[in-house]
Amino acid sequence: MTKLIKSGAYAQDAYAPVADDAALPDGPVLVSLARFNKDRDTLLARNTPVGIRLQSSENPEQVGQDVHHFALISLEFPKFRDGRALSWARILRTRLGFTGEIRAVGDFLYDQVNYQHRVGFDAWEVPDNFTIEMFQRALTEMTNVYQPSADGKKTIRDLRAAR
Repeated sequence: MTKLIKSGAYAQDAYAPVADDAALPDGPVLVSLARFNKDRDTLLARNTPVGIRLQSSENPEQVGQDVHHFALISLEFPKFRDGRALSWARILRTRLGFTGEIRAVGDFLYDQVNYQHRVGFDAWEVPDNFTIEMFQRALTEMTNVYQPSADGKKTIRDLRAAR
C-alpha cells in the first residue's frame, strides 16, 4: 500500500489509474504513454484533468507540446539505482517548461527525496512506513549543495566565489 505526499502533507490521490485496455472512468485519469498515444484526441477532449505515467525508459520529450495538456506527470523509479526519472523531471521543468505536478513513484530511497525535490518533483507515492516527519527531515538534511539543479539553489562553488 502506498500513500501520497504533496505540499508536505498526506493527500488524497484524485487520479484514477487506467489500464491500457480499460474504459475511461469519469473524473481525473492517469494513463500510460501508450494509452495516451492511442487515445490522444479522446483524452484531450475530456473536461477533466489528465495525467500520464512515464516509465523510466520513456523520455518526456516523446510527448512533445502535449506536455502542457497534463495536470500530472508521474515518473517511475523501477529500482532505486535507476535515476533516469531525475533527469526527466529536470527536463520537464527546465527545457519543457512544465508547471504541473511531477510525482515520484516506485522504488526510491529516503536519501533521494531531497534531490528529487530539487529537480522538480512535488509529489511522492511513499510506502506506509514513510512518515511526514521523515519526509520533512529528508528535505532539510542537505543545507548546501554541490550540483546545480532546477531549483536555482546556489551551489557551494557559487557561495565560495561570492566571498
